[in-house]
Amino acid sequence: MTVLTMPARPGHDTAPPPVPWRRMVWVTWRQHRATMISVPAVLGALALFLLFAGLKVHHDYAALTACHPQGSVACEALNRTFNGTDWSMGNVLNILMQLLPVLLGMFAGAPLLARDLEAGTFRYAWTQGVGRVRLTIAKFAILAVVITVLAWAFSQLFTWFFEPFLPQENLNVLSATVFDTRGIVFAAWTLAAFCIGAFLGMLLRRVIPAMAVTLGVYLVLALGIWPLRKHYPVAVVTDNPGSIPFTSGPSTPNSPWFLSSWTSGGKYWTKYIPVSRFWPMQFIEAGWLLALSLLLLVGTVWLVRRRAA
Repeated sequence: MTVLTMPARPGHDTAPPPVPWRRMVWVTWRQHRATMISVPAVLGALALFLLFAGLKVHHDYAALTACHPQGSVACEALNRTFNGTDWSMGNVLNILMQLLPVLLGMFAGAPLLARDLEAGTFRYAWTQGVGRVRLTIAKFAILAVVITVLAWAFSQLFTWFFEPFLPQENLNVLSATVFDTRGIVFAAWTLAAFCIGAFLGMLLRRVIPAMAVTLGVYLVLALGIWPLRKHYPVAVVTDNPGSIPFTSGPSTPNSPWFLSSWTSGGKYWTKYIPVSRFWPMQFIEAGWLLALSLLLLVGTVWLVRRRAA
């Protein structure tokens, strides 16, 4: 019996072609549609509340600033309403705003890979011709972009809502509880929290432990960064501090952040960060948070590659 063999034609492999990247969007949607629906829905509901609450706050603030004479009974009543009822609501919402990035990191980032690893379904997902690395990068990138863009849009609305409280409550854009809720930093913190959660989910391979450790890591990072912001290369040194409205910290719309003072060469020197350096500080902080997020993504992919299917 004669056996005929045919040589393989060049350029034709027996392996199936890789799944196009655009198909990954559908795969990610199928696997994480609960997250991609619930996060916009929750943020949308909060945004609607902020809109109506913000209209009231702005109305009360306009009435307060237009009221004369300031010591009258009517003006005192407006002052109590704004600094009592309105500020109580604004302060609570500001605290929740500080926690929103880590909540998104816990509930969207930590289960990204940990849920499949904990349930054992990763064995099926990673052997369907997509490739574990391609699948991880696709899910990571799509969800990260969606969550980061939504966080940025939400922070713009919150910035408008919170604006009347700055002059009334002795705050400005350099204040610790204000700086990280506006500009581009809030979105950068949200991205970092998501990446921390995803990395820890892959490292610990359990959803609940990953969520708990994500909370701890984020709080340590967020609470530790405020003392380090004074070392951003944006400070100004002057030997004429008399022209600067210094206070113990950034407490009025235009007051700078006082850092230190000393005497040298018979002159009194002062180091401070003016309000005009808000955006350079924003770009610096967003830059290192983006670098941290990319590093966590690389670490997550490395762990995925090492994990035996």
